[in-house]
Amino acid sequence: MSVEPPPAHTVSLRMISLPAGAIVLRDESKKTTRRVEVAAFDLAPYPVTHELFAALSGAATTNAAATLAPATDVSWTEAVRFCNLLSDAAGLTRCYTIGGDLDARDVVCDQAAEGYRLPSEAEWEYACRAGTSAVRYGDLDEIAWYRENSGGVVHHVATKAPNAWGLYDMIGNVWEWCWDVYDPEVYGPYRVFRGGGAFDLPHSCRASCRRKSHPTFRIDDLGFRLARSRLGGEGSMSPRSER
Repeated sequence: MSVEPPPAHTVSLRMISLPAGAIVLRDESKKTTRRVEVAAFDLAPYPVTHELFAALSGAATTNAAATLAPATDVSWTEAVRFCNLLSDAAGLTRCYTIGGDLDARDVVCDQAAEGYRLPSEAEWEYACRAGTSAVRYGDLDEIAWYRENSGGVVHHVATKAPNAWGLYDMIGNVWEWCWDVYDPEVYGPYRVFRGGGAFDLPHSCRASCRRKSHPTFRIDDLGFRLARSRLGGEGSMSPRSER
């Protein structure tokens, strides 16, 4: 099945409301875990598509067949700026204050704002798992486009089975940027991305798998998904607050 992305002013109608809860995040490189409380929030059912990204950012969509595929070759910085553009288009308060630092160290996220933002790493994994504790939320071939079934291309969103909370493509198809800095003491400003992509082997298509790169990094299997805080939330996030 193919899902047509709605116009910018109706995107909020397609967000999925997720309950508050908690998630245990594992850092496989350091062999450590940490428990994170997750407030109730809203998450888009699939990644931002080429069509929606082009409509607001002015980016050219040269391949008509790809309009319903996830937007890729988008850096973390571009994703954050897009969130602000979409908030403006919807008449919502921006989440992000963005300065001129090329490493994006000066970007601040106001989680109490009503606009669009990237999910935190904890929110992303919590949403991906949807109450499950297994490596992934279903049979890989049923839920994900990955190296063994993708044919070497990224596919339209929502063409594989969703998880129990109605979220598509959390595993496979494209990796998704999260808010968090990966490990500032070791990797400086590198940001987290999650989920695995159409070119990856099964080992990378797991709920707990983490990767990272510089906020200006772009590649053809990396996109992003929209989140929104519930009204009444408090606080702001600096680049280091989730660590």
